[in-house]
Amino acid sequence: MQLGVCYYPEQWPEDRWADDARRMVAMGLSHVRIGEFAWSRIEPADGQFDWGWLDRAVAVLHEAGLKIVMGTPTATPPRWLVAKMPDMVAVDADGRPRKFGSRRHYCFSHPGYRAEAARIVRAVAARYGTHPAVVAWQTDNEYGCHDTAISYSDAAASGFRRWLAVRHRNIGALNAAWGNVFWSMDYPGFDSIDPPNLTVTEPNPAHVLDWRRFSSDEVVSFNRAQADILRAASPGRDIVHNFMGFFTQFDHHAVSRDLDVATWDSYPLGFLEQFPYFTADEKLRYARTGHPDIAAFHHDLYRGCAKGGRWWVMEQQPGPVNWARYNPAPLPGMVRLWTLEALAHGAELVSYFRWRQAPFAQEQMHSGLLRPDSSDDVGAGEVATVAREIAALGATGAPPKSVALVFSYEASWVFETQPQGVDMRYIELAFALYSALRRLGLDVDIVAPDASLDGYAMVVVPSLPIADTGLVERLAAFDGLVLLGPRSGSKTRDFAIPDTLPPGPLRALIPLRVVRVESLRPGLEHKGDGFTVARWLEHVESDLVPEVKLDDGRGVVFAHGAVRYLAAWPDAALLDRLFTAMAGEAALPVVDLPPDVRLRRHSNLRFAFNFGPEAVDLSSIAGADCVLGTPLVPPASVTVWRD
Repeated sequence: MQLGVCYYPEQWPEDRWADDARRMVAMGLSHVRIGEFAWSRIEPADGQFDWGWLDRAVAVLHEAGLKIVMGTPTATPPRWLVAKMPDMVAVDADGRPRKFGSRRHYCFSHPGYRAEAARIVRAVAARYGTHPAVVAWQTDNEYGCHDTAISYSDAAASGFRRWLAVRHRNIGALNAAWGNVFWSMDYPGFDSIDPPNLTVTEPNPAHVLDWRRFSSDEVVSFNRAQADILRAASPGRDIVHNFMGFFTQFDHHAVSRDLDVATWDSYPLGFLEQFPYFTADEKLRYARTGHPDIAAFHHDLYRGCAKGGRWWVMEQQPGPVNWARYNPAPLPGMVRLWTLEALAHGAELVSYFRWRQAPFAQEQMHSGLLRPDSSDDVGAGEVATVAREIAALGATGAPPKSVALVFSYEASWVFETQPQGVDMRYIELAFALYSALRRLGLDVDIVAPDASLDGYAMVVVPSLPIADTGLVERLAAFDGLVLLGPRSGSKTRDFAIPDTLPPGPLRALIPLRVVRVESLRPGLEHKGDGFTVARWLEHVESDLVPEVKLDDGRGVVFAHGAVRYLAAWPDAALLDRLFTAMAGEAALPVVDLPPDVRLRRHSNLRFAFNFGPEAVDLSSIAGADCVLGTPLVPPASVTVWRD
């Protein structure tokens, strides 16, 4: 694995560039990402290019021996372009246009902006596409950040109508598919259909789901247009995009089909603070380390998105950030730990954001490897240390196959469209099941619904409301254990309840019917033997004897051969019980881990990461052949041994 950094030469005096490059190399960095926010400096006026400064920056970095990841600058269209076509901006769900003055203010559907984006990408690619220092291209930056993947503009409305005409062919078919007889919602033609916002009450869920599919497809086609230009102008270079954490507004699997490498931006402390998936106690306990499964979950998610499993961390948090509600500093050692954790999950590159903390503008409180005065910040020393450790570990092989967790972006859209309860969040359910598997020391791959399941001992489907027949067939042929989570098979492709009731086509795997569902407010809970069901409970009819029951006798886990169905939102105790039993049947060894410790196998190495506030003794599992650290693992530290 190699190390890199995000750098903005346009933001610093030119006489600093050579020293910055020298210090990067001395620190152990080999890659540098530049250019993704530089449109106004590349093209300060319409058609007037200033390449001189960027030519010189590329030359300085190349002379120092650094490899360049060049960003296309389309995430920050300049002011003159917005003035030229004011309707290119995105429009939010309340009908308000996004204004100029920060970033990501464009609409993916605007044909004029798409043409301008293609034009600037062609220009940058023509200039640097064959430069020997440029080894990769990043398309745009963080698609959808700040809730911009979905725009309700006139351009998006027009694009949606065209998309619907292709999908449904005629308006009668659309009216039937959407169930528009309900509330007299029949449309006379595709041109009469608007985006599903600003309705008096809930819009038709089938309308919303098609809108989400369309919005995702717009991101996919926008990215593909850039990738096609870059492949033609810069052959042999990797094309990447940097995805985000806990973000489901578009289908990352679909975008990744046009990439060589999936990358993501890892900010474990910010994600812990910002997202509602974690309790107040967890936010306090892990405030300076991040929850033990946040980074790992996304490492495995994006490895599963990528071609051949190739993935990077494009932005790694190096210290306090600026954008969360509270922004504590990581414990000393965490930048090193996060870097080695990425290696253990198969990363090819970890790149830190950013080289030097900016003393101006929106991100001036976001730390870098250097402080604004160019002195080393805490993260710089940890990067130099971990660079030496990575070199000493040498090349590693592929992560093992044990458990596959099937992740569906469409499932997330179904949950969001009609949640049936305010705390029914698909990604939280997926994360809870992933975390439960990791607490047992199991290695998990997160895979797409259309991925091959060969080689796995277990397949876990957190929820799949729309069950594709291809996946049903692959699960039926799978030679291992399967768990289907709640709400699986509960909807058709057009967001209707299946004629046979849920789990719809998944009844081919397990003979049961879900006849009623209920969402449960906090405090309205159902007890079982050592576990509690809250949030969601399904009423199941089946001749199967429940494997796990509530105290009142109702079943929450049903088994048929190698397939299990989970008919409730599970707590940690139920998941630990369920996965321990399944791992035993699948001959997968589990480990009694301390609550703050996680393991990961990589080739013949076993990594242990301590996210807790106290040292932990792992001598019972670590063995004597430690290649990094000792069996007594301090807080915010890592031990590695040979299996």
